[in-house]
Amino acid sequence: MKPLAIDLYCGLGGWSSALLAEGWDVVGFDIERHVYGEHRYPAQLVLQDVRTLHGRQFKDAALIVASPTCTEFSYMAMPWSRAKQIRRALRGEGDFPEGYTGSRTVADLTALFDACFRIQAEASEAAGHHIPLVVENVRGAQEWVGRARWRWGSFYLWGDVPALMPCAVKARKGMGSGKTWFYQNGGNGRSASSRSLERRQWSAMIAKIPDPLARHIAQVYRP
Repeated sequence: MKPLAIDLYCGLGGWSSALLAEGWDVVGFDIERHVYGEHRYPAQLVLQDVRTLHGRQFKDAALIVASPTCTEFSYMAMPWSRAKQIRRALRGEGDFPEGYTGSRTVADLTALFDACFRIQAEASEAAGHHIPLVVENVRGAQEWVGRARWRWGSFYLWGDVPALMPCAVKARKGMGSGKTWFYQNGGNGRSASSRSLERRQWSAMIAKIPDPLARHIAQVYRP
């Protein structure tokens, strides 16, 4: 039987594509189905809010991978006055900007991230042994969730990251024309176009885990 991997906040399946290629079975969880032309999730997909999952259902998994949404972490790392105001407000050092609709507490901000480790703990308890977890996010998350154990370009990793990781050279999120479009539109989700299919597609594409990184994790943890 093939080993089972659980892919949380799976998006377009950067983790899953590599896991499948390395001989894993994969079940992905996301709150929406990402389909952009020929780009779509390549494995079994369950549409469900990850925060509502209980880890005991994953007791047979050999690996859990996750890529929680990084939008707020990325935005607050920017040098814009609005981003700085939001950071101060979350720290209890001022008021939120007018019209702000994002996280109001640090607990809300880190909820998706924290759910990964809760699920891992529940799955490991149900299995009677430790089930490894690798969580990917952005540099800006470190201020709120703690220092990452490794990074691959701009892809930062927490959890059970293998001690011997391959060197990363050109793995960077948001490069090319997509990055230019993002900054021209303020990068903060306030423009009409930011809610468009184009933006969702761009966000999903740049969030995909680089294949060499995902394959390395798949190879290390394959039983």
